[in-house]
Amino acid sequence: MAKTLDKVDVVTVGVGWTGGIIAAECAKAGLKVLGLERGKERGTEDYLMVHDEFRYAIRYELMQDLSKETITFRNNRKQRALPMRQMGSFLLGENLGGSGTHWNGHTWRFLPYDFEIKSMTEKKYGKDKIPKDYFVRDWGITYDELEPYFDKFEKTAGISGDGKNPFEGKRSSDYPTPPMKKTPILKKFEEATTNLGYHPFMLPSANLSEKYKNPDGETINACQYCGFCERFGCEYGAKTSPEITVIPTARKTGNYDIRFHANVTEVLKKGDKVTGVKFIDRVSGEEFIQPADVVVLTSYVMNNAKLLMVSGIGEQYDPETGRGTLGKNYCYQILPGATGFFDEQMNVFMGAGSLGMTIDDFNGDNFDHSDLDFIHGASLSLTQTGARPIQTNPVPPDTPTWGAEFKKASIHNYTRTLNVSGQGASMPHKENYLSLDSNYKDAYGVPLLQMTYNFTDQDKALHKYLTSKTEEIMKEMGAKTVVPGNPLTDYDIVPYQTTHNVGGTTMGSEPDTSVVNNYLQHWDAENLFVVGAGNFPHNSGYNPTGTVGALAYRCAEGIIKYSKNGGSLV
Repeated sequence: MAKTLDKVDVVTVGVGWTGGIIAAECAKAGLKVLGLERGKERGTEDYLMVHDEFRYAIRYELMQDLSKETITFRNNRKQRALPMRQMGSFLLGENLGGSGTHWNGHTWRFLPYDFEIKSMTEKKYGKDKIPKDYFVRDWGITYDELEPYFDKFEKTAGISGDGKNPFEGKRSSDYPTPPMKKTPILKKFEEATTNLGYHPFMLPSANLSEKYKNPDGETINACQYCGFCERFGCEYGAKTSPEITVIPTARKTGNYDIRFHANVTEVLKKGDKVTGVKFIDRVSGEEFIQPADVVVLTSYVMNNAKLLMVSGIGEQYDPETGRGTLGKNYCYQILPGATGFFDEQMNVFMGAGSLGMTIDDFNGDNFDHSDLDFIHGASLSLTQTGARPIQTNPVPPDTPTWGAEFKKASIHNYTRTLNVSGQGASMPHKENYLSLDSNYKDAYGVPLLQMTYNFTDQDKALHKYLTSKTEEIMKEMGAKTVVPGNPLTDYDIVPYQTTHNVGGTTMGSEPDTSVVNNYLQHWDAENLFVVGAGNFPHNSGYNPTGTVGALAYRCAEGIIKYSKNGGSLV
């Protein structure tokens, strides 16, 4: 029988960026907050030996244990979904900090176009521009309304940038720290894109260019350009993560506690409110009930959706009838790109997760789509993230994939290869969604989440068009051989692509089309909040973290208001 614990004001399920932000803001406001984290505690001191590519980048030391919980996957409803038994297309984080520990640090604000995409697209191109099978809609909030929260997240994280992107939304203040170093490799990209008439700028980075103290008094150190960011924790405390910012801020208030190894299996609901959560201690096997005045789901996209589904909160989306919102609008990301092989050697093995230059000339609606069979676009970047030796074996076409000739070509080209790549927007389609699997369960007897997803005609057209643009840039950079990315076919859950999964618990202005309102308050339970990239009705041409952070700060504001006054916030 489950043991009932003492009630708290706010309980968060997951302690990464969103859980940390909610905790810090609510605890500063005097609320008693408990974070439930199913993983273990960790921090900067645990990463002193982090430059072990095999342990972290190949064996995924920091990632979710798929023997305990995973997802099942299929391309369409006619297929049988099967479990993902090893990390593949995306890397789900676990333990304190979640995915905010092993991220690269790209920190973007989604474009003003993103938040009003349906209205703006139809106004410019007509209602027929968006096919009926695509669930494209506005977010229920505008960029201008969200801008103060973007600003707050960037100041908390100390983001480094140059402010030279002519296409970004209006900013209330400059980036907190200057841009990172503009290396010879980045200058090559800058010169080529400028020659082509585009507008290059330094990529906004959570690998900081200089030491910085944020408004909460937390110190973030300067990046050492070691090249071990993505899939790794930072032993310098120079990659902004929850463990060195919002979590220490919350703990210092005395109003915050974290319970580790706590795997939440259900959100408890009575009438039109939730009463708390049920969780299992992963070490002892004991079951507990944690009562709370406010429950906040702050785990990853997949788990937030799954918890609502197994708890029976909200109506599951049905692609047959079109009814329901939970699990709807699942989107991934499209990755056009081109590889260039050069004669000269370059220092590719040094770098940082967000060391790069970008153009936004083909992102959002920054270019004319009148004669194109897709909407939106991609940010196109050259990033110098550090070419790690185990996973970096670039060889030109027609090179054997093993043997002496392969080894020779791989060694020769290791320091002579660059990539220009895009992060392409993904639009929601009626056949792409999340649901519960009817066959498979996790280690605790809870049904696994099932993903039904495939690339669409929109995705394929966008990928083809933007791949040609990356090929054009690479040729202008002077590569002797340029290899464009292969055309999109069916989506495969291997190999790795990005951990930029969105949708399933979307925000909006009406309960008929969304799961939460624009404070991320659940339409069916006023004291339940759901925070993360699952709130996005579509994916943009950027990494999601900056927008997730902004939404988390707005949600925290809403929780504090709710704790005082109750009721719906909109």
